[in-house]
Amino acid sequence: MKINLHTEQQLTHARLQTRRHFFRNCSMGLGTVALSQLMADKASASPASDVDGIAPVSKPAKNIIYLHMAGSPPQHELFDFKPELAKRDLQLCPEEMIAGKTFAFIKGRPKLLGPVFPFQRYGKSGMQLGKKIPFIGSQADEICLIRSMYTDQFNHAPAQLALHTGSPQFGAASAGAWATYGLGSENENLPGYMVMVSGGKMPSAGKSLWGSGFLPSVFQGVQCRSGGDPILYVNNPDGMKRDMRRDTLDAISELNRAEYETFQDPETLTRIEQYELAFRMQTSVPEVMDISQEPAKVLEAYGAKPGEASFANNCLLARRLVEKGVRFVQLFDWGWDIHGTAKYDDMHTQLVLKCNEADRPIGALLADLKQRGMLEETLVVFGGEFGRTPMVEARNGTLKFLGRDHHPDCFSMWAAGGSFRGGYAHGSTDELGYKVAEDGVSVKDFQATFMHVLGLDPYRTSFLSQGLRQRLIGPANTPKIVSELLG
Repeated sequence: MKINLHTEQQLTHARLQTRRHFFRNCSMGLGTVALSQLMADKASASPASDVDGIAPVSKPAKNIIYLHMAGSPPQHELFDFKPELAKRDLQLCPEEMIAGKTFAFIKGRPKLLGPVFPFQRYGKSGMQLGKKIPFIGSQADEICLIRSMYTDQFNHAPAQLALHTGSPQFGAASAGAWATYGLGSENENLPGYMVMVSGGKMPSAGKSLWGSGFLPSVFQGVQCRSGGDPILYVNNPDGMKRDMRRDTLDAISELNRAEYETFQDPETLTRIEQYELAFRMQTSVPEVMDISQEPAKVLEAYGAKPGEASFANNCLLARRLVEKGVRFVQLFDWGWDIHGTAKYDDMHTQLVLKCNEADRPIGALLADLKQRGMLEETLVVFGGEFGRTPMVEARNGTLKFLGRDHHPDCFSMWAAGGSFRGGYAHGSTDELGYKVAEDGVSVKDFQATFMHVLGLDPYRTSFLSQGLRQRLIGPANTPKIVSELLG
């Protein structure tokens, strides 16, 4: 059964297509070209324009690998060295620091905690980073380090949502969904947005961090695994052959198209495309997820082991996925919530463990992308959802274990590749690393800059939902593109 879609249906379907599909269909005749003209004034995602004197980047990033360290690494041990804090180790913090301030767990007047581990300078730029991350440090000249990030959330789930979706509440679209909505996918046999989780637990905000929110669900992230079946339920069940699956999908597609003609629900078109994509993924996903094809020296560089589930494997898979045209790859690694309440979240045990697990593969990822000529067009982002306090938490009234409480007022993130400026440290915090001292970058500022680097205008990239033009950066135009971060 063949159904002729009227203009409304055609416009809805066109919004769900990737650029590859759109340009392929343009060759079918003038009717499709006319459709593109109709779409011109309805398109929500537009190339970045000259906004407030900031020219579009000359070469927008094509792919994104976002490394989120769930729980948030302590910047005082890794990215923001404070000699004065070291001098005042275990002294009572100044009363003005805590007057009227609410913390997640700190009570009373806490003591300051100096850097638990030393720092050193790396690369030609002399960037000062913690000694516990030497492999990341070896790529310092590719890194744009932002020491002056800040947010308005101090609990994990709301802070993660604010960072990745622009809102601390559930229901907004993730940055990866926005990227694939605005840019499409380069590989019709793989999802444009893929997600992998390591560390044994999901991030606090769950799968909403890669959800599509109010955007069509075709743009949501697809979660993969580095061990076992890469994607659950994609393979045929026992007893079903591929030609039988094809016949089944054709029948389901006809039913779905009939339903669409009746109810006009655009999600029905999304469902059709997702069934078709899953069918194509049965052959494409196993190949790209098989890291045993990599040379032994590459596996060794990442510390990756085929068949196992690990952050190292995920970093290598991220490179393979962007190499195949996946637009946005997001890695969430749980275990960075270093409170110091017991051995499992202590600086000397858990932080050392997490650094050992993440440092080598991240350094290898940056080096690998650079060696392959991919770093210029691949943006790599690293960070947590907020910072940690310069005070020791001592939640149980003891210093047997060391950790820091949640802190939204300042934290560190870095980006490499794309058009970000390598070997550059932006902004600063005060002498104790308690608040931003200069060149603050809000979460929304980073989102605006991030979209700008992708060639998307953060102020015009929007989607009409519930009568509002929804945007990643929110309804106000106050978020700014931080041009100093760009090379």
